[in-house]
Amino acid sequence: MLHITKKLEEEIKVLEYELTTELPAEIKRAVALGDLSENAEYHSAKQRQEFVNARLGQLKKRMGELSLVNLDNIPHDLVGFGSTIVVHDETKDIDITYKLVTSEESDVTKGLISTTSPIGRALVGKQVGDTVTVVTPNGKREMEILKLFTIHDVVTL
Repeated sequence: MLHITKKLEEEIKVLEYELTTELPAEIKRAVALGDLSENAEYHSAKQRQEFVNARLGQLKKRMGELSLVNLDNIPHDLVGFGSTIVVHDETKDIDITYKLVTSEESDVTKGLISTTSPIGRALVGKQVGDTVTVVTPNGKREMEILKLFTIHDVVTL
């Protein structure tokens, strides 16, 4: 989780520099060109300024959410954030390993799925032996949980 917050902090720092240093200089140059009603450079810089402000708001909100994560509230015997789960996909007749991560870390090709994804939502709160039905864009899938390692167990994919 630490690397996620570090990544977000770095993006915030870059955007804040752009907002306080680069964009004001661009806007000042554009204003010097005259007539603002038809000044593409000015309008472009103002649009970028709005975007950067909105993105900063999103990132700061996400940082606040991540700071509220309390590992003590994550169960030791149920699927939750940070869990590594081995499931048997009965639809495809294969075993698959997933790790539940934040949306910023998700990478399906590496088995890293978000807790908010269809599969992640279906697995959260379940335990070994449970079978879940997951509705995905490709149709329904039946999965049985074979193994579970929670965030409290030291496991890496």
